[in-house]
Amino acid sequence: MASAKIKKGDSVVVLSGKDKGLTGIVSKVMPKDGKIVVEGVNIAARHRKPSQENPQGGIDRFEAPMHISKVAVADPKDGKPTRVRFEERDGKKVRIAVKSGEAIDG
Repeated sequence: MASAKIKKGDSVVVLSGKDKGLTGIVSKVMPKDGKIVVEGVNIAARHRKPSQENPQGGIDRFEAPMHISKVAVADPKDGKPTRVRFEERDGKKVRIAVKSGEAIDG
């Protein structure tokens, strides 16, 4: 199994789209779909009709999944977007931020 470059709990920067430049924490990764959910980013609104469970109806706002290519891991040093490389350190496979060479927590 290949290791994931982006995992749940990582801090990421949005590279494109309406939320470009925003930073958030990954709350869900869907590797089969190539999608990711980031807290506070890509907020979608659904207008709901009143129903039995929700007699009031109204607008539901939620974080919609976005394509994984739209985000990059935030560098632990300065918070700017960076690519991820894998290295062997102390016999463990570790994710490394390419820009600073810092190990990404995990």
